[in-house]
Amino acid sequence: MRERIFTFDTTHHALWAEDVASVRAIPAEVIPAPAESKAKCSLALRTFKDRFADLERALEEEEVAFAVYPPGNAWSART
Repeated sequence: MRERIFTFDTTHHALWAEDVASVRAIPAEVIPAPAESKAKCSLALRTFKDRFADLERALEEEEVAFAVYPPGNAWSART
């Protein structure tokens, strides 16, 4: 199964997401966004597969704008 990552429209959102993950003790790493994701920001965030839903929920609760790449995978409630 392919890795799923969070992508963002701005650097501000990417760094905010990293802070949210840190505060909630969700392991996450800032990585380069893949060109094929068509993200407006060159930064993306990845976490472990078993923490993906936790980070997704945390970002939604904090109202951090993000997209999931690649879209439509069963890992996420947001498809």
